[in-house]
Amino acid sequence: MDRELFPERVVHPRARIVTGRVSRLNPGYAREIKVGQPVLMAVLAAAGVAQMTALLVKSVLQAGTGRASTRRRWKQLRKGPEFLVTPLRMRDGDGVLHEVEIHGHLPQSALEPADHIQVTVRRQKDGDLPPRVERIVNLTTGQLLTPRIPTVWSHLGPALVLQAILGLLLVGGVAACTITIG
Repeated sequence: MDRELFPERVVHPRARIVTGRVSRLNPGYAREIKVGQPVLMAVLAAAGVAQMTALLVKSVLQAGTGRASTRRRWKQLRKGPEFLVTPLRMRDGDGVLHEVEIHGHLPQSALEPADHIQVTVRRQKDGDLPPRVERIVNLTTGQLLTPRIPTVWSHLGPALVLQAILGLLLVGGVAACTITIG
């Protein structure tokens, strides 16, 4: 039978754990994580309070020269981080071809065609997409592989998140003082 005229049917696995052999690792592509506008606005507002307080304290203590801002723009923060998506096709013991997606980076030599693997998958929000791999156990090499993807918090960065926490603490402290005084 000609595979180009009659391609083999690929199914998305229904079980949470699937065991089989690697049939094909397709080339990866980039997918973007969406950043919610309310979350971003809340973090930026809280960070702005901390930054304004720091600038006020700095201007009172010293009349120094200003430096150029290295903050990222709204458009850059709103875009969200990109992560690698690698489609993986595997054949189970019954000969059925399953397709799953690996989100994040794995070592290049971690999976080879014909490796015997066991994957733990989770359904994605979009039902048309193949399930996402949470964990891969390569039974051929004995490796446990857990792909990691960036999060919204890692995209915003620890400095901005810390500024937002300090801003919330400042606003909370001012609110507590006004309540106790008033």
